[in-house]
Amino acid sequence: MKKQTTPPLLINSVSELHRLMALPKPEHPLVSLIHYADLPENARSASQAFVLNFYMICIKKDFKGKLKYGQQYYDFDEGVVSFISPGQLIAEPDPGDGPRAGWLLMVHPDFIRNYPLAKKMAAYGFFSYAVHEALCLSAREEALIEGILGNIAQEYRSAIDPYSQDVIVSYLEVLLNYSNRFYNRQFLTRKSASHDLLARLEALLAAYFAGEQVRERGLPTVQYVSDQLNVSPSYLSDLLRTLTGQSTQQHIHNALIRKAKETLTTTSLSVGEIAYGLGFEHPQSFSKLFKSKTNVSPLAFRLSFN
Repeated sequence: MKKQTTPPLLINSVSELHRLMALPKPEHPLVSLIHYADLPENARSASQAFVLNFYMICIKKDFKGKLKYGQQYYDFDEGVVSFISPGQLIAEPDPGDGPRAGWLLMVHPDFIRNYPLAKKMAAYGFFSYAVHEALCLSAREEALIEGILGNIAQEYRSAIDPYSQDVIVSYLEVLLNYSNRFYNRQFLTRKSASHDLLARLEALLAAYFAGEQVRERGLPTVQYVSDQLNVSPSYLSDLLRTLTGQSTQQHIHNALIRKAKETLTTTSLSVGEIAYGLGFEHPQSFSKLFKSKTNVSPLAFRLSFN
């Protein structure tokens, strides 16, 4: 018998989530800040997948077990931060190892709609990361983040006045900017895991261009590469930019150019045949990309070796 799966629960508003978690109404219909310790036990152990139509920032502390980061497990004594964007599918597969302390900050897009921050949200790539690609805070970073959350909490629980929203949005932007800085630090300090991912990427691309996949499927996409490496596209590109200064797409193009150079110098295949063999429908597209990367045409590159 085919196993039935429960569809994800769609949660449209902050108030709706409060009702589902058996919490009092939020102080503001578009924003909420709650402690994990204040959540009912059944809310903290829920395992059903859900989709939010608002932003959520989860600061989790005091885990009972280990947390998965990429393909490895780590012990975390300090806080872990996850960033959830509207429309993102969320599932906690092992609630028994969940946090026993921390914060949940929920912000509806309408709360920031008339602020410059609304346009900047897409620039914070970590809102597109997978849950297992959480930000792991040092003790100093955790204290700083909790200080900002404390300021938000104070403003959130105070009497609303014409400046309340401005102040909360300002603190939110500060929190996100610090998170950007701390993620950059994480990419650098976790060098073994980061460089292992880079090595796997290079091996994956080399194998792809060496076999028949490129001829049959065309150029690998960023999504394909990310899926093969079990990371989100945004996380992979941000990590690569930190390590190498180049995005995932640029790494794909680099692997393509390396293969093209090898073929140009070791075979007598025409430029058109090489282009088709590398997954291009039109040789002109291949030549244009090759020249943009090397400053010479494929034919001129070949002639330089004769």
